[in-house]
Amino acid sequence: MLVRNPSNWEQTVSMIENISDCIEVRVTAGSRDETDRICSAVVEHRLAARAQIVAPIESTYWWAGEVQHSGEWLLLMTTTTERFEDLARCVRELRSYEVPQIIAVALVAGTADYLEWIRRETAPRSGA
Repeated sequence: MLVRNPSNWEQTVSMIENISDCIEVRVTAGSRDETDRICSAVVEHRLAARAQIVAPIESTYWWAGEVQHSGEWLLLMTTTTERFEDLARCVRELRSYEVPQIIAVALVAGTADYLEWIRRETAPRSGA
């Protein structure tokens, strides 16, 4: 059972930021190797603060006039709206799909310290 210290809980709630420039980017990939390459590249280039790999998923979609079924890997990456275009460009360079899924979902709320961490870790570095 989770027991919260009321003073700590109140402090955490007061640190929640309701609107943010941070986003979660969702990408699908055709293989675990491809997924690993994308995750490593976007984090190493500070295009995402973090990248998570979700276990294989099954996708159903229209392609070439037919319903397709395939196994894919789902990546969840946190970044800022400012870094989205560069992240999408990097993913496109590493993806095997002709039309890759690269979508962003707004983070409408989050703890201020976590959102600040995302901003700090994705800030462009001098000389980069």
